[in-house]
Amino acid sequence: MAEYRRLRERHSLLEICRTPDLATEVTLQPVRRIEVDAAILFSDLLLPLEPMGMRFDFVKGEGPAIEEPLRDEAALGRVRRFEPREALAYVLQAIRQIKLELGGRIPLIGFAGAPFTLASYAVEGGHSSAFAHTKALMYGAAAAWHRFCDLIADIVGDYLVAQVEAGVDAVQVFDSWVGALNSTDYREFILPHTRRIFERVAPTGVPAIHFGVGTSAILADLRAAGGDVIGADWRIHLDEAWMRIGHDRGIQGNLDPTLLLGPLDRIFAATDDVLARASGRAGHIFNLGHGILPTTPLEHVQALARYVHQKTHA
Repeated sequence: MAEYRRLRERHSLLEICRTPDLATEVTLQPVRRIEVDAAILFSDLLLPLEPMGMRFDFVKGEGPAIEEPLRDEAALGRVRRFEPREALAYVLQAIRQIKLELGGRIPLIGFAGAPFTLASYAVEGGHSSAFAHTKALMYGAAAAWHRFCDLIADIVGDYLVAQVEAGVDAVQVFDSWVGALNSTDYREFILPHTRRIFERVAPTGVPAIHFGVGTSAILADLRAAGGDVIGADWRIHLDEAWMRIGHDRGIQGNLDPTLLLGPLDRIFAATDDVLARASGRAGHIFNLGHGILPTTPLEHVQALARYVHQKTHA
């Protein structure tokens, strides 16, 4: 969005995340311009890493970069526990401000990163395709890996509860990279820790969304780890994904975000397909299968939101 790009010319991504007034403004920007049914907190899933002892920044064109990646068992053991209500107080203040600005018009969704994705960033030091360092530690120092992921789960669970206390109406747990694991490894190395997060959030009573990318082969495992709603990306048809997840859970998805770069008739045809596969069943949150791409025309996003409302509110 042009208004977001203007802000980014003056402020870094981390500055916006750490400044409640700016985070509030960026959260509200799409709400003003697009017919969304909920606002999503503007933040970054890596924010808990710094108070854990891992400094990072965003490198233009490359994404986040960790200054000193955790490459051995000793490094994992030096990670610090912290109190999210203190170290991440600026996020909670932004939530309170956003809720005031929204005035109850639409709900606000908070979020945090899941254990595998946060651990992978910490170990790899940035984006990865093979996750070689992460898997080498996971397989070779399993006890230290589990202690590390337990710590992440405790911190993320407390962080999400603090977000609920600050006013969010739902929470989403992002495991953007978990599709790098097969079912056996997911169940051994990740599922217990992700489940710990959802168990921590459950007593708050707010809905919890569990989202991953490339997870077609492990959707049933994601469901077992927790979440009232499971996200599905575009690599699997929505009806097949919902069967794997189970119809007693909601589903979020799953339009391919690159379709928004194409013509409107193709966008609407693909949207019709997603909605047809949902069959009007309660519990479907229409969404993209992953994040929106920076080159996406805003008018296409606006048209998509209007179209979905026209097709589902009739």
